[in-house]
Amino acid sequence: MYSYRADVLMELARHGVRPRPDTPPELVREFVRELYKFEIRRLRERMLRKEFPRAEYAARVESLRRQYPVLALQAWQFVEAPGG
Repeated sequence: MYSYRADVLMELARHGVRPRPDTPPELVREFVRELYKFEIRRLRERMLRKEFPRAEYAARVESLRRQYPVLALQAWQFVEAPGG
């Protein structure tokens, strides 16, 4: 069983991710990573369709990255330390 950190659960919920106590943190992180990659691909496709100027792409990628702060953590950091 895993005891996910409250701050991590809050960030995951922003993306509709609600791991159960038996869900491995590695699986949760991989899922969120795939979601982020999907968003990046979608953003790039929008740029290529000229929905916004290419010059804005980097700033939009950075903005998107800030929406996924849990990806700055390793999977083991998603859960409380044993005894903590």
